[in-house]
Amino acid sequence: MKQMTLMDKYPLNARTISKTETTLKSTDDVIAFIKSKIDAHPVATYIATFNHYSHTNALENGEINPDFIDAKNIIFCFGVQLPKAEMLGIRPRSIGVVETEENFIVSFMDAPNPQAQQFMMEWVEAI
Repeated sequence: MKQMTLMDKYPLNARTISKTETTLKSTDDVIAFIKSKIDAHPVATYIATFNHYSHTNALENGEINPDFIDAKNIIFCFGVQLPKAEMLGIRPRSIGVVETEENFIVSFMDAPNPQAQQFMMEWVEAI
């Protein structure tokens, strides 16, 4: 798992997974795998899957890296506590999955809760 700061301010975790390293064959397979982890978690709640590729492709001025075959986000929340209103500004969680010919690139921003961060890292590593 590579940790980086994207655009000089967003703490991000990313992993490139060769299609030869996993039994999963498509973006939808990866999303379904992560959803199974969310569904099995005692606190996490699945919210939606966003087809970022279709959305951007439908825009008149939308630009997509030509190496991308698909790009989706799975959106979910771990919210066990709601101590202040501003917490909603950093929730819910999202894991992005980009598919290229040879790889899946899976990424997510750091979670404010260290336990949630650890779960997401474990889920991605299990792909």
